[in-house]
Amino acid sequence: MPEYLAPAVYVEETSFRSKSIEGVSTSTTGFAGPTLTGPTGGTPELLTSFADFERTYGGLDDFDYKAPHPATNFLAHSVRAYFDEGGSRLYVARVVPLDAGFASATVGGNTKFIARFKGSVGNGTITVQPVKSPATIRGMNNAPVGTILIGSGSSAVLKGNAAAPFNLTGHTTLAFELGQAKEPVSIDLVTNKVELTAVATLAKLDADTTLDIVLNGAPQPGIKLAAETQPQEIVDTINSRLQGCYARLDAGALIIGTHLPSLVVKQNSDLGITKTLGVAKVKALAEVTLEELDRALRGAGIQAISLENKVTLRTAEVGTTAGLAWKGTGDPLGLGTDAAAGKPGARTFIKQGTDWVDGTGTAASGLPPELDAAVGEFVTLRISTRDGTGRESLYEDVGLDPLHPRWIGSVLSEKPTRQSEAIQRLYAIQIDPAATGLTLYGQLLNSGEAKSFPLTGGSDGSPPGDKQYADALDVLANIEDLSIVAAPGSSAYGENTARAVRNELIKRVEKRRAYRIAVLDTPDASTHGLLSQVSQWRGEIDSKHAALYFPWVVVSNPLARPGNDRIPKEIALPPSGFICGIYARNDVERGVFKAPANEVVRSALRFQIDVNFAQQESLNPQGINCLRFFPGRGYRVWGARTASSDPEWKYVNVRRYFNFLERSIDLGTQWAVFEPNGERLWANIRETIGSFLETQWRSGALLGSDPRQAYFVRCDRSTMTQDDLDNGRLICLVGVAVVKPAEFVIFRIGQKTADARS
Repeated sequence: MPEYLAPAVYVEETSFRSKSIEGVSTSTTGFAGPTLTGPTGGTPELLTSFADFERTYGGLDDFDYKAPHPATNFLAHSVRAYFDEGGSRLYVARVVPLDAGFASATVGGNTKFIARFKGSVGNGTITVQPVKSPATIRGMNNAPVGTILIGSGSSAVLKGNAAAPFNLTGHTTLAFELGQAKEPVSIDLVTNKVELTAVATLAKLDADTTLDIVLNGAPQPGIKLAAETQPQEIVDTINSRLQGCYARLDAGALIIGTHLPSLVVKQNSDLGITKTLGVAKVKALAEVTLEELDRALRGAGIQAISLENKVTLRTAEVGTTAGLAWKGTGDPLGLGTDAAAGKPGARTFIKQGTDWVDGTGTAASGLPPELDAAVGEFVTLRISTRDGTGRESLYEDVGLDPLHPRWIGSVLSEKPTRQSEAIQRLYAIQIDPAATGLTLYGQLLNSGEAKSFPLTGGSDGSPPGDKQYADALDVLANIEDLSIVAAPGSSAYGENTARAVRNELIKRVEKRRAYRIAVLDTPDASTHGLLSQVSQWRGEIDSKHAALYFPWVVVSNPLARPGNDRIPKEIALPPSGFICGIYARNDVERGVFKAPANEVVRSALRFQIDVNFAQQESLNPQGINCLRFFPGRGYRVWGARTASSDPEWKYVNVRRYFNFLERSIDLGTQWAVFEPNGERLWANIRETIGSFLETQWRSGALLGSDPRQAYFVRCDRSTMTQDDLDNGRLICLVGVAVVKPAEFVIFRIGQKTADARS
């Protein structure tokens, strides 16, 4: 009890009422059986619709079992029937045959795509497409770490063997081929450029200075230069008189030049200090500088630069289509007679931190000059997968480098951190530890273009055996919410497997504190259609926690297509999937205390065998629940008995209602453990359980005109001895008068004799 040590006002919370018991769920179901995909082991995901099942375990497509085993995907069809009949909460434990195989496809080296789950459904195709977006300076700065940049902006380059200037003769024609789809281009280059430089400055001229020029053998009119003329005026005068020549100033010196092969300058008077312009006759200077070559080639989209003191030609155009090839005769520029096409190679860069590292990873020298202006492309992947049944998935913005936030090794991880990815993503990639982003770029793409990888080797193997079913049922045993358990389709894989799985189901539902019922199927009526065979099947078991149903249900095949006769339009399915859904529907609409019989099988086209009244008279007393057709009333469940010889547990609703009561009281009284075992606790227990049972009586689940007739709760000295108290045992006796179904409705009608008073 609380301590009161200091004077104060103490406000405390207390309870003046007994605790309540909340009724547990009775319709949560567990199925065990083979599926196309899906995880095994661990805790299965809760499914609330057939769409949930398809996302996690695949669709309805048939298996690829070897004959004579049926290939029908019984469990998937049963799940669909379960939800169609009214089920709402389902757990599925996948059963995988021992000889099933994984599908895979080699990418390159030790890198390969694999199917995450065994089965032929993994034999699909993975297509990898590059997604290239133009790089910008801002994009480079904001790109996430691990982004790959392809330097497709490089120029096409031809490196020469000689340095400028070039000695060219006459008019030289240079021929080049640019790009991949362009015609060759020719440039006519004037090569004989002659310039004669005056050795004197034009600070002062004598009067009547005359300049005589002979150009290419033809004399020019003498040019008289006035004294005291400014240098620029002298240049202007010469330019206005000359034909085919020009004059210019260079640091105060007079330069006279021409582009023709020869130039002779004669003087009649003194031009300056040295009294001579040069030699009387000057030879031609047949030299072309790098700058002049660059000016001549720019019009054709070619730049001339000096690299390592040798002339280098490169295209002004950039990109993967850029190209430059020498197509002329001879070798006037010193390119070498074996000059090949200088196509640019794609350079790869990976962002690490704030730096762009060359694809080799050897140096973080930043971007090359041709990428300084953000010429290049960011590369990500778009990966589309298509499994063996045609289901497609798409993954976008996938990176190639491990530093990328959506690295392919994380998006298609073998062991993803998120449960949803581990369940729903069928394919994964195993990456060679030595592979880099550049390695994957070359392996996953075909020269930078899309590439497809077909996966092979996936196999469904043979139908699963009882050992694999037992493992799946162990998984379901760990889920406390389950109230109904079944293994739809297990009775179709041979008598030995069917018997073993049936016994495993019964064994697990009869365990202490299981609070479950097993819904059992009879074998396919095409092999066990005789009543004697069905009776024998029922005679092999005796369990108050199981119910057996006969015959199978024929439904329309959702896989059938018009014009395709290879796929049957109707299929027969085991009844357990339908019955489990009807159990759930009955619990919601009426209550678990109402027998799940006289209920319509909504999905049925018909039953595999039309059981008549006389046949059911033989089957019903044995505890075989029949599904029957009644004209005007449809296809109905016409039986509600357990597979037990104990008359106290004859009916399914009694068994399931007691499961409900036991588990509700179990969970609702856990608070009493380790409480002081005395009168106060006993009174609370009586009040807690009594209130719960009174609610059940008022809802119609218990028989009697008042609560005293419907139930009793005893928890006092009459139920416990001193030995019980000394050993920590609290014993409470609970009795309920549960309602049982009116299985036989009898009206007795007789004749009545009228007397005089009537």
